[in-house]
Amino acid sequence: MNIAIVGIGLIGGSIGIRLKETHFCEKIIAVEKSETNQRKAIALGLADEIQSLENAIANAKVIILTIPVDAILALLPGILDQVTDQVIIDMGSTKSNILNLIKDHPKRGRYVAAHPMAGTEYSGPEAAIPNLFKDKMMVYVEAFKSDEDAFELADAITEQLEMKTSFMTAEEHDTHTAYVSHISHLTSFALALTVLEKEKSQGRIFELAGSGFQSTVRLAKSSPDMWTPIFKQNKTNVLEVLEEHIKQLQFVHDKIKGDEFDAVHKWIKKSNKIKRIIK
Repeated sequence: MNIAIVGIGLIGGSIGIRLKETHFCEKIIAVEKSETNQRKAIALGLADEIQSLENAIANAKVIILTIPVDAILALLPGILDQVTDQVIIDMGSTKSNILNLIKDHPKRGRYVAAHPMAGTEYSGPEAAIPNLFKDKMMVYVEAFKSDEDAFELADAITEQLEMKTSFMTAEEHDTHTAYVSHISHLTSFALALTVLEKEKSQGRIFELAGSGFQSTVRLAKSSPDMWTPIFKQNKTNVLEVLEEHIKQLQFVHDKIKGDEFDAVHKWIKKSNKIKRIIK
């Protein structure tokens, strides 16, 4: 069995490394538009060979899409048009628009919507690492609409990646990811710009940047090519979480400005309840 990975960056490359380690398939085929990334994928051992998308569909049993969500929207219907018994797995970070797009496609059953809740702030083939997915969560979205054999093959890959599994509707997935993933990136981008603006007049500001700042702002290194489409495709949920976040920031701004530090103390203490969820 051959597996094709469309987009051989952090996620796709890390899948390639792991599946090659476990000898799960005969060959990993990479589909990658960047010639530089094609060379890196081969040199780093992320894939066995490079093929065009059309050839990869013909030569692989599984086609895994690890490209930005706008590219998935553009390519997925045409890929489904070409498959017979192949399995297509979409690993994008938003689902509603994608699922709505192909809901009536006659090959809908050959498609599995999945989202690995794993990643780093780095991108490109050189960012790929072997154990990126170990003990992380793979979210299946509307799995009941996939053919049984298609889902079982997708889940076998998830087992190779040593991931846990969860099942959600598209609405649940897109809402929850906005609150636990997308807002983290938006906050990090904003904080980075806040500090960069100050650095223009206070050039030594980063000399004081400790681990707290670094851990908070590290996501600002993430690729705009990946994250702009995510915010676009999950616009409604992203705006909802942004509005709540802005409300919280406005609250503490007003309390500090008004010297209401008892209220600030209570606000921080209330936030500490997150320890019940995150150890």
